[in-house]
Amino acid sequence: MIPGGPRNQRQMEMMMRRLGMRTEEVPGVEEVIVRTKTQEHVFREPEVTVLTIQGVRTYQVVGTPEIRPRSAAPPTTGVPSTAAAAPAGPPEEDIQLVMEQANVSREEAIEALFLSGGEPAEAILKILSRGG
Repeated sequence: MIPGGPRNQRQMEMMMRRLGMRTEEVPGVEEVIVRTKTQEHVFREPEVTVLTIQGVRTYQVVGTPEIRPRSAAPPTTGVPSTAAAAPAGPPEEDIQLVMEQANVSREEAIEALFLSGGEPAEAILKILSRGG
């Protein structure tokens, strides 16, 4: 409940801007999966909104999930099995960020990301703290 009673949409947007808040819809979302150790919560065609407050992004997912055990195989979507067998590695943007910020080779950036559990900031700090 907002003090002062109901407000119109324009007033709400102005108040949010003053507080450093911004919302945006994520169009065309087909599926969102939330995985726990034992379950998967699968939202099909959910409404997803990103709320940014002073640089921190929070995702809101609205929909009805299908809850299934984690061991259940995902439905086949016609994707060739070779795509599923592709090696998982750090995202390209993380590799590039570490390479640029720590001034290291691609191989060094990938190794640092693996050693830091995929956390770019930690990888950069590890590289810089060892002197190169």
